[in-house]
Amino acid sequence: RLILAGDSVLMKAPDTSKPPYVAKIEEIEAAGPRGANVKVKVRWYYRPEESIGGRRPFHGEKEVFLSDHQDVQSADTIECKCNVYSFRDYTKLSAVNPEDYFCRFEYKSITGSFVPDRIAVFCKCEMPYNPDDLMIQCEECSDWETVLHLRHSMEPGC
Repeated sequence: RLILAGDSVLMKAPDTSKPPYVAKIEEIEAAGPRGANVKVKVRWYYRPEESIGGRRPFHGEKEVFLSDHQDVQSADTIECKCNVYSFRDYTKLSAVNPEDYFCRFEYKSITGSFVPDRIAVFCKCEMPYNPDDLMIQCEECSDWETVLHLRHSMEPGC
């Protein structure tokens, strides 16, 4: 498939026991005779476990953070195109494919801070929504609960 600036891609990790890196192509440059040496300027997506603070219970399995960390890499390290959806678009997918990811935060790699620094919380656990967890809305009060914390089935009249 044709890869263009703005596309998201999976890039080979040096350690083959690790999953490929996720990156957004910022620029494509060809140099050398007949453009044989193709380089890509990328902006890295970090997985939660690669960020300061690590993976939290509300992080989805396919969640990545768009970072401010940029590099120039050989185009030969690109494995394939992938899809990085907004959180809202990801939650509307009827099926999630292996090359599908979602991003709801930007990550500042030097400071370890996130933008936005706050998001809506749900359930009595007061955690952000994890799209991997089933949530149920109470018909009486409209509160959302994870199945693990479902209290409304036990409390009449909410």
